[in-house]
Amino acid sequence: MPRDNIHEMVAFLAVARERSFTKAAGKLGVTASALSHSIKGFEERLKIRLLSRTTRDVSPTEAGERLVRSVGPLLEAMEAGIAGLSDLAERPAGTIRIACSDYVISSIFRPVLATFLREYPDIQVEIAVDNGMTNIVEQRFDAGVRLGEALSKDMIAVRIGPDWRFSVVGSPAYFERRSPPETPQDLTNHSCINIRLPTAGGIYAWEFEKDGRKLNARVEGQLTFNSVLPIIEAVLDGHGLAYVPEDLARPYIADGRMREVLADWCPLCQGYHLYYPNRRQSSPAFNLFVEALRRSA
Repeated sequence: MPRDNIHEMVAFLAVARERSFTKAAGKLGVTASALSHSIKGFEERLKIRLLSRTTRDVSPTEAGERLVRSVGPLLEAMEAGIAGLSDLAERPAGTIRIACSDYVISSIFRPVLATFLREYPDIQVEIAVDNGMTNIVEQRFDAGVRLGEALSKDMIAVRIGPDWRFSVVGSPAYFERRSPPETPQDLTNHSCINIRLPTAGGIYAWEFEKDGRKLNARVEGQLTFNSVLPIIEAVLDGHGLAYVPEDLARPYIADGRMREVLADWCPLCQGYHLYYPNRRQSSPAFNLFVEALRRSA
């Protein structure tokens, strides 16, 4: 393939994945106008339109999607092969990109990073907060983190945390105004703090189970967030009940700033797993990070 075609293909894939000339240009280190000119010339030589452009959005056409699926993995394999040469250097180097929730960053990654970054100063770790179901292949992440029951079968999965449960919690000030719920059905009489899943766009239903009976509760309230940490603060401020990871609530329950309810209705969840494509060659830097997470689990 001529060198110009390779450069144009890299440029096209960047725009197709970012859905934005501006974002893609930033990642490639060029101007948006130069990037647009390059892709326009690429389309003219191929005699086919690869991108559909509007004033607000850029998306691949049918031909563009076909090119992403067929050529994208080949270029990724080339990049991984080049990155793999870093194991010949004296010190491991490279960049690791991972998508996960802010809860995972706080509870699992933070303790590991302290030692890992000190041991491997030439490895950069980029962590994107993701509370949805982002496609890590399309977004070019090395890995993502999900609960065990949410993993795809075509992914390699490494457990990085124990099983855990959610807790329904409220502040003492809130319970001065409302009687504690005794069953999930009682939540209809309470102000609840919701979380919206960014990818699907829907409100997360609170999941309960007792004596083999499963129940998903759609709760209502004045506040909705797309991240769990602000929900903790809202509970402390007395704005309502929330459904949060137990270990986040435990310190506040212990010191009396939160009160747990419906504990016998909250089942265990499968622990968090790091997952990544089974057909992608992993870099030495990534393998070291996986091993560090595995040791800490």
